[in-house]
Amino acid sequence: MATELAVRIQQPGGVEQMDLVEVQVGEPGPGEVRIRHRACGLNFIDVYHRSGVYPLPLPAGLGMEGAGIIEAVGEGVTHLSVGDRAAYASQPVGAYCTARVMPAQCVVRLPEPLSFEQGAGMMLKGLTAQYLLRRTLPQGGLAQGDFVLFHAAAGGVGLIACQWARALGLQLIATAGSAEKCELALDNGASHAINYRSENFPARVREITGGRGVKVVYDSVGADTWEGSLDALAPFGLMVSFGNASGVVPPVALGTLSAKGSLYVTRPTLFSHLASRASTQAMADELFAVVVSGQVKIHVEQHYALADVRRAHQALEARNTVGSGVLLPD
Repeated sequence: MATELAVRIQQPGGVEQMDLVEVQVGEPGPGEVRIRHRACGLNFIDVYHRSGVYPLPLPAGLGMEGAGIIEAVGEGVTHLSVGDRAAYASQPVGAYCTARVMPAQCVVRLPEPLSFEQGAGMMLKGLTAQYLLRRTLPQGGLAQGDFVLFHAAAGGVGLIACQWARALGLQLIATAGSAEKCELALDNGASHAINYRSENFPARVREITGGRGVKVVYDSVGADTWEGSLDALAPFGLMVSFGNASGVVPPVALGTLSAKGSLYVTRPTLFSHLASRASTQAMADELFAVVVSGQVKIHVEQHYALADVRRAHQALEARNTVGSGVLLPD
C-alpha cells in the first residue's frame, strides 16, 4: 500500500482538531476508483463536519469535493478509465488528501476546458446550484422574469446561482453582508442586491417586487434569516432551507405557514439528488455545459496548501471568503 497524506480529526471541535497525517491507500475494490487529487474543494459543510454539527464516525476525514487523475479502476466501473481527468462531489467524506479510494458512482470525467482547480471549486457548489434552480421549484415552476431571493449570494454557491439565474432569465435578488459582496453579486448577474447588515431585507424585497414578494427563497444562512425569508415570500411561495451557516433553524409552527400565505417549505440535500449514476451524470453534464459555454464562470478566489487547512477553516468560519476555495495537495 502507498502512503499518502490526509487531514483527520479524532474528535469534533475547533480548527486545532485537524491534523495532517500519513495514511495507507490501497487498490480500489468493485465499484471503486483511486483518484490522485490535484485540488480539493473547501465548503462550509466541512466546518459542520469538523465541529460536530453534522456528526461523523470518528476518527474521520474531511472534505466532499475534489478533482484529479484516475490512477486505478475497480471491477464493474465502466464510465472511468486510468488517466482520466475527473471530479466529484461525493460521500463518504475524505477529500482533504493527496489520494483516496472511493465509490465511483459520483465521480465524473472533467471536461478538458476546465482546470482541476475549477473542478474542485465547482462540483459541490455547482451541483447544489443546479438542483436548487433546476429541480427545487415553487408551485408552477419558474419562468423568465420571475423573482427569486438568494441569501449569501457572494459565496461559492451564490455566485454560481447569480450567473445561472441570469442565464435562465430570472430576476435574482441577492443578499450579502457587505457593500463589496453586494457589488460582486450584481457583477455576476444578480438583478438586485441587499446588504442585510444595513437594510431590512424583507421590506426591500417587497419594495423591489411591488409588494408581491418572491416565488422562492434559497437560504443557506439558517437561523438569522428564517423569519425574514418567510416574510419575503409571495402567497404559495416556496422556502428552501439548504444550510445553516448562522445556526440551526428553530422548530417551526405549521400555523405560521398558513398565516403568511399558504407557504411551502423544504429542506433538500444534494446527495438525495446524487443517489444514482444517471442522475449524477445528468446534473454534471448540465453544470459543465453552462460553465464551458461561458454563461457561468467559476471564481476560485482562495488557495491554500493542504498543510494550511486550519487557516482555510478559520477564513470560512469568519465569512471572509468570496467565491470558491481549494486546498492544493502539491
